[in-house]
Amino acid sequence: MLAVTAHDHLPSGPVAVLANPTAGRGRHRGLLPRLLERLAGAGRPVRLLEATSPGEAEAACRAAVADGAGALVAVGGDGTVHRAVQAVAGTAVPFGPVPAGTGNDFAVETGYPADPVAAVGVITDALRDGRARPVDLARLTTPDGGDRWYGAVLAAGFDAIVNERANRMAWPRGPRRYDLAILVELARLRPRRYRLRLDDEEHELDAVLVAVGNAASYGGGMRICPDADPTDGLLDVVVGGRFDRRTLMRVKPRIYQGTHVAHPLVRAYRARTVELDAAGITTYVDGERAFDLPVRISAVPAAVRLLH
Repeated sequence: MLAVTAHDHLPSGPVAVLANPTAGRGRHRGLLPRLLERLAGAGRPVRLLEATSPGEAEAACRAAVADGAGALVAVGGDGTVHRAVQAVAGTAVPFGPVPAGTGNDFAVETGYPADPVAAVGVITDALRDGRARPVDLARLTTPDGGDRWYGAVLAAGFDAIVNERANRMAWPRGPRRYDLAILVELARLRPRRYRLRLDDEEHELDAVLVAVGNAASYGGGMRICPDADPTDGLLDVVVGGRFDRRTLMRVKPRIYQGTHVAHPLVRAYRARTVELDAAGITTYVDGERAFDLPVRISAVPAAVRLLH
């Protein structure tokens, strides 16, 4: 009976689980039965959602929340977490990200262990204890009514351009396609003209890198916005100015430690709302393709409740 009464502070209802078996190139595929069994130890029914595409995954999460799920758990990388977040953002349904992908930035930046079994242990304990803590999300909107939530980082510079190039390429397959896209775009590298509005402050600048972070890292541990805090109600904006190819390649490894912000061509800002525009740029959020510029990004305090 204790398992029933311990959930006073969380919605009742089953735990819905979204799992991406191909996350992290499938290296955690065999773990899923063990993770589901561990989650069942919280004393709630556990329901595995069925989906064969990112669109289906997002729709399944939204349907589960609408049908009265008491919690949503996403087993996968940042892409899987991104789909699940669209369903729980702004609701009372608590969320648990289980890092099982190539990039697990949101889960790790919000304090979950990098090991999936350990992360499920944290989530199960929180479910059993009826415990969830609020964390901010960023809300991305477009002039024509487009709307997405994200937890980690929006990329709108060189990295977004490389992603867009890689997604258009049919060959080669796998990680080498991304490497080739980097080479192609490095050869074409030029600063773009950006218009930035940070709360009420306007900036026009030439830049190669632009990132808007709710959390610090993207791309599997690159600390592009090293001081971003997903509980401070603010967005961190990091802009890398007129880099040439050689300087960019020298600075890029420093992003893993977050020391690139000390470079004289890098500027960092903080704001509650960010309006961003430049010609010919498609944004990526949590590694997923989002909207063409212009966009507006707002920090939304306590937009999601994490099982932690």
